[in-house]
Amino acid sequence: MKKFAVLLTLFVATSAIAQTKPSAASTAHPTPMLTSSTSMDSYSLPTGTVIRMKLETPLSSATSQRGDRFGGRVTEAVKINGRTIIPVGAALEGDVTRTEDPRRVKGTGTLDLLPRVVTLPDGQRYNIIANIVDTSNNSEVNVNEEGQVKAKGHDRTDLLETGVGTAVGMGIGGAVGGGKGLLIGAAVGGGATVVHWLTKTKSATLPAGTELTMQLSRPMQFTAEAGD
Repeated sequence: MKKFAVLLTLFVATSAIAQTKPSAASTAHPTPMLTSSTSMDSYSLPTGTVIRMKLETPLSSATSQRGDRFGGRVTEAVKINGRTIIPVGAALEGDVTRTEDPRRVKGTGTLDLLPRVVTLPDGQRYNIIANIVDTSNNSEVNVNEEGQVKAKGHDRTDLLETGVGTAVGMGIGGAVGGGKGLLIGAAVGGGATVVHWLTKTKSATLPAGTELTMQLSRPMQFTAEAGD
């Protein structure tokens, strides 16, 4: 009887240990805890990332005002490790922060543009901090180191006007005073044209369809789903 009681005690203890000890399967492959950090990766576009867009809003230093909005569409996909983060066709919006349209004697027209928001095709919106670095309208405007779009000082029309003014002055001077009058007329005609050129305005103009190239001045954070 005493032997039976000992065996019974050992059986009960062994059963208790078996119930509390984890199985081999559970220790080899523990069930992961799904959290916000493991269910969704994030991507960051680094400073200097290039984004290209086609302008849908015409802009000009002669007509645009501070606070005006501009918009366009991304024309080249932005990717990280082969994954598209900003697809072609994403909307990009921004503000005109400053315009100047002085006469040439004081400078040329200037536009300051500030990109603000990228909207993906699925409706997700992300803030963007970037500077304009180039445009496809290089024959009319330049972009300086501060990201300002500035009208160029000279173009073919200016040279043509100066040439015509000089020729007209030479013709009048030659008819009146011969050879000496020819030289005086050229100087007067050319000088008058230069004065006229200096008092004209030269606006910085970006027609609809102009391509703008910008670079991120701060990193831009996206979720993994942003490019799906």
